[in-house]
Amino acid sequence: MDGPNPAIKHPIPMHPRVGFLKSLVTAENIEIGDYTYYDDPDGPDRFAEKCVLHHYPFIGDKLIIGRFCAIAEGARFIMNGANHAMSGFSTYPFNIFGHGWEQGFDIKTWEAENRGDTVLGNDVWVGMEALILPGITIGDGAIIAAKSVVTHDVPPYAIVAGNPAKVVKTRFDRMTIRRLLAIAWWNWPVDKLTRNLDAIRGADIDRLERAV
Repeated sequence: MDGPNPAIKHPIPMHPRVGFLKSLVTAENIEIGDYTYYDDPDGPDRFAEKCVLHHYPFIGDKLIIGRFCAIAEGARFIMNGANHAMSGFSTYPFNIFGHGWEQGFDIKTWEAENRGDTVLGNDVWVGMEALILPGITIGDGAIIAAKSVVTHDVPPYAIVAGNPAKVVKTRFDRMTIRRLLAIAWWNWPVDKLTRNLDAIRGADIDRLERAV
């Protein structure tokens, strides 16, 4: 056996709160890798509606999540649609209410606040009620502590916590991190990954390198 089918929406029998998101999310502006799951007691099916906020296709930004990520209940991704123009004296979005207030609005003042795509690498663990702001890149293997507010990019294999989230520690030394990023086991075919699970779970970097 080579693990669960990544196309199954609810991969754990009798435990419907966990779902593989690639099969559950159909939004054109969200990309999710195999085996990434969301855990919510109300069910994972409404992940896009509950957890990805202010995300409008006409803006053009994407939420990109890699493979083998674990996303806990209540995590939120704030997208660029939440941004307000900040170049004038007021940040109030007069233009969206119309009735003449839209006249003279310079779209470039709002576009200047667009921070691009939000990207999670592979094997990222996002804790309960973490908040990730627009345009953030979170590196492979990172851990986002519960209730963290992520306002800056997170390096690979870093653990961040707090508001604003700061690096508490790195999970491994620099050399091990470089080796893990070069191995990129999350991109392996599933049969190869399955054969080497003990090395992945047991932190046997030498065995992983031999398997490349």
